[in-house]
Amino acid sequence: MKKKSFTILLTALLTLSMALSACSGGGGNKEATADPSAAPANTGKDETTSAPEEPTKITIMLPLNTTETPPDTIKNEIEKLTNTKLTYQFFPADTYEEKLNTSFATGSLPQVTYLKNSTTFIQMKEAIKDGQFWEIGPLLSEFPNLSKLKPEILNNTKVDGKLYSLYIGRPLARQGMIYRKDWADKLGLGAPTNVDELFAMAKAFTEQDPDGNGQNDTTGVADRNELVYGAFKTVSSWFGTPNYWGTKDGKLAPEFTFQQYIDTMDFFKKLRDGGYMNQDFAATSKTDAVNMFTSGKAGMYIGGSMQDIDSLHKDLIKNVPDAVLDTHSMVAGPDGKFAQWMIPGYNNIVLFPKSAIKDEAELKKILAFFDKMMTPEVANVMYWGIEGVHYTVVDGKAKAAEDKELIEREVKGFKDSVIGESETNGMYEPYNELPGRIHAEELILENVKVGVADPTAALDSPTYMEKGVELQQIITDATYQYMYGQIDKAGFEKAVEDWMNRGGAKIVEEYNAAAAAQ
Repeated sequence: MKKKSFTILLTALLTLSMALSACSGGGGNKEATADPSAAPANTGKDETTSAPEEPTKITIMLPLNTTETPPDTIKNEIEKLTNTKLTYQFFPADTYEEKLNTSFATGSLPQVTYLKNSTTFIQMKEAIKDGQFWEIGPLLSEFPNLSKLKPEILNNTKVDGKLYSLYIGRPLARQGMIYRKDWADKLGLGAPTNVDELFAMAKAFTEQDPDGNGQNDTTGVADRNELVYGAFKTVSSWFGTPNYWGTKDGKLAPEFTFQQYIDTMDFFKKLRDGGYMNQDFAATSKTDAVNMFTSGKAGMYIGGSMQDIDSLHKDLIKNVPDAVLDTHSMVAGPDGKFAQWMIPGYNNIVLFPKSAIKDEAELKKILAFFDKMMTPEVANVMYWGIEGVHYTVVDGKAKAAEDKELIEREVKGFKDSVIGESETNGMYEPYNELPGRIHAEELILENVKVGVADPTAALDSPTYMEKGVELQQIITDATYQYMYGQIDKAGFEKAVEDWMNRGGAKIVEEYNAAAAAQ
């Protein structure tokens, strides 16, 4: 009985196996063909879809302009949007050049290397010429968004006519003055229309008790130990000084050989001698200068960016709740003309070391990440943060959240690395409510109309690359010494002569030769 039952079961199993084999289309028979009229089986899978592409791994080195390394909140969003696995190496901006030089010397720069500013770019030019970084110019046409970068700014970052870098765009002329409008109104002063009225405002803010406390505890100008982004260069441009270099007798000459540079030094010497600015400005950090202004003890903050009015206002009203700030930039020189010095259109650049990127295929994957960065979706995340957390959209513009500390902590580190500008990457323009900031944005557009470009921005001087920073220190020291009354005009001219003899004359020669060759 058991044997019969087993036989019946075996027969059933063999029959079922044959039936399943027939239904499968004879997979084991190489000569069997499927019925072309039969509909394909629905397996629930898209047979034409390939496996998801692996995220591109990219390591990025960049300066950090905040006190703390940001958390991964923004990085995680960027990775999702760009299909990347990102490693950010943040290093404090104050010591970034040292880290940059050490990493370069040891061959340990990562795939994506941000510089610090235009000065570090100049210092890196020799290495670029030596073939240490990838040329990317011929590849940009393959990337629709990178192709939108402004040619006139790209040209300012070329080395020997070749493009190796992407740029972080900035308005051409953001500088001007931020001042206590409530003080000016109390003293019956309007915004200064010329350099004489600028001096008069500084004097009044010092001597006429603008804060009304009956004490001699205010000063006109809060300045810092920075000739370019402090007050000096901005006021110098108002006096008509060329932007780093100008034309004299048909030849390029450095700015400090012009009379307007001397006039600017005289202006600051007179301010300091009168007590109308902080006496130790040559040794004052930016933080200390800002604190002097936001504590309510100084009436003007000149240079840098008028857009800083947001942060200055936020901190000032903690100490002086009724304070009112405004911005201004149209200050005529002794000749009655307006002028503003301009940057070359970028705040920083990014390079791609050959020591870290093995071939062009890898380079293209990294450039593809930057191409995605230049979409509104990614650019907004990097620049503004997460909508509803760090900002909201009002009238088609980004309105930053009230929690400035959150934005500073989570977004600022990434904001400083966004390629291009709103015109090219499509990110939101800012929504401003502070009247002084709205005024600043209007003035930035006006500044460009009287803007003065640096004629050497796209020129190369091998001697400047080798000795420029060292030689500039001669002029910087002499400029401060003159304004402090430690040397006179003859002493300053001796410093200029020293600059010439130690390599400056060669720089002049090389820049003029490069200009003639264009």
